[in-house]
Amino acid sequence: MSNPASDKLIPAATILLVRDGAQGLEVFMVVRHHQIDFASGALVFPGGKVDPRDMDDRVRSRVDGLDGLDDWEFSMRVAAIREAYEECGVLLARSERTNALVNAAQLSSLAVHRDRLNRGEIGIGEMLAEERLRLAADLLTPFAHWITPNMMPKRFDTRFYVTAAPADHLALHDGHESVDSVWIRPSDAVREAEEGKRTIIFPTRVNVQKLGRFSCVSDAIETARRSRIVTVEPKIVQKESGPVLAIPSEADYDVTEEPLSNIRA
Repeated sequence: MSNPASDKLIPAATILLVRDGAQGLEVFMVVRHHQIDFASGALVFPGGKVDPRDMDDRVRSRVDGLDGLDDWEFSMRVAAIREAYEECGVLLARSERTNALVNAAQLSSLAVHRDRLNRGEIGIGEMLAEERLRLAADLLTPFAHWITPNMMPKRFDTRFYVTAAPADHLALHDGHESVDSVWIRPSDAVREAEEGKRTIIFPTRVNVQKLGRFSCVSDAIETARRSRIVTVEPKIVQKESGPVLAIPSEADYDVTEEPLSNIRA
């Protein structure tokens, strides 16, 4: 899929880290800091904007699973992995020495790089070269693609990915962009939002609901691999009850519209 042509769109990526819990599939979510300019205070998936350094040549030469990917998809996958590492400490990367995924002990030794990445002192390519790592972009499965409606002052072109969280990686919010975190069943996240216990913005909520259709990690990932990704760019539609934000039915969500009064940035 190519990047929709618009110089107003901010490329971004988000990641649905999933695991099999005692009562079924769980997803890792974080609570955004109240001073963040997008989805402040909301329960969201880890993610963020593509950094220009994500597309550095030092990165491109150290990414597994690039076959057939255009520059847009490449940058999205790199951003998704980097943001997951920065925001919750999960690193989808392999050692060039062993070709095995980074384990918990190696993660501990890499902590200094995570701090420097969060402060913007280095790009992901510098860490990969110094530690002789390769990003495991082949482990990411496209789950959704959303574009912020043109009525919004800040618009994002966002790819959602789903992946199994490495079992020995301790996912934990960074304390900067995110101030809390939780492993949660999708149905519980939706219920708690409906009860007013949590804030979940519309794009996150419908993707959580879709994820809730699956009983286990393998089911979610295999279904996503077989599914066609339909780009969702919500449109305002006037109804008798008032304006709604409408999304295409082909995107296969549980709802196709949301009252505009319910939408928050």
